Amino acid sequence: MKVASLLSLASWVIPRFKDEELRTIQISQTEVLDVTDHEKLLLKRQGVRFFDITAFPSFLRSKEGSKVVNYSYPKQLTNEKKVSEILERCDTKAMFEDLALFTNFYTRYYKSEYGYESATWLSNRLRNVTKSLGDRATQFHVDHHDWKQFSIIVRIQGSETPENLIVFGSHQDSMNLIFPSSLPAPGADDNGSGTVTNIEALRIYTYYLNKTQDWPRNTIEFHFYSAEEGGLLGSLDIFTHYAQQNQTVVAMIQQDMTGYVEDSQNEHLGLITDHTSPLLTNFLKRVIKKYLNIPYVETKCGYACSDHSSATRNGYPAALVIESDFSKKNKYIHTTMDTLDRLSFDHMAEHVKLIIGTIAELGNWRFERLSNE
Repeated sequence: MKVASLLSLASWVIPRFKDEELRTIQISQTEVLDVTDHEKLLLKRQGVRFFDITAFPSFLRSKEGSKVVNYSYPKQLTNEKKVSEILERCDTKAMFEDLALFTNFYTRYYKSEYGYESATWLSNRLRNVTKSLGDRATQFHVDHHDWKQFSIIVRIQGSETPENLIVFGSHQDSMNLIFPSSLPAPGADDNGSGTVTNIEALRIYTYYLNKTQDWPRNTIEFHFYSAEEGGLLGSLDIFTHYAQQNQTVVAMIQQDMTGYVEDSQNEHLGLITDHTSPLLTNFLKRVIKKYLNIPYVETKCGYACSDHSSATRNGYPAALVIESDFSKKNKYIHTTMDTLDRLSFDHMAEHVKLIIGTIAELGNWRFERLSNE
């Protein structure tokens, strides 16, 4: 069913009230719609992905967004020893324990009190993970004003070129597509798995830094976005403000759903090739081949399918890695059955390897800006 037909049906079933607030969403590079919250939910149920650009009217003047800047990335990967040393600490039991606690919230829906409580738990967990680094690691809460759940940024400042930001992102919220405000949404895979993958990578990298004092030349940031399920709201807020502040993001890697394996005889990662940055994606291919025990497959996920899109929309190079070919992803997401017993923590550990391999290779890389895409 076409988008226009869906919205017409929604208005017939549940008519718009005269003073009902409308949200502005972008569903493609050329299509912008004004919809109610109910209509947003209806579109999401039908698999329509979008940016909610209500707070960013300037986006309407440039529907295609900023041109993505290209940077050079290593052709040869040379940090095997460092990667091996860091990954010795990777602990699937710790990942299980973190995810068990994170999914214990009734829901992490960004508009709910539970969503705020889960963000507070996550913030405390991240502070505990990085406390050994003292003021060398800083944490920021991003208050989005229109909803209570905040986003979180953990920053490890670069020693020589701190202006170059390497970002590892995941969204922390969950959603039940039937009744988001009232039904449970454990969100183990979407996106508890990606969040815990980033927590574990940060934990073992922190241990390595504390032990070796081998500080990166460039700044490393871990982002935990609020309200991805509402139309990439949290990440769009962050990257739009980064662009307004002329921040330099040289690479952004999003981890969204990292734990489900449909066929253990054909285990692989999914590397998204649409609406991502080809040079960065090609670099990740080299990292996967060098440092992981499973292969990747190229796959597509469509327009605005996760928070990396907020980065590219603002001109930053970004990539998305998911648990598998998009057609083989977890079928239980956005339901009460998205639970941790359906996940493979060994598979999540492969995603941790990707993060650590990327940090090892890019942390001290001297970036050169190339032409725009």
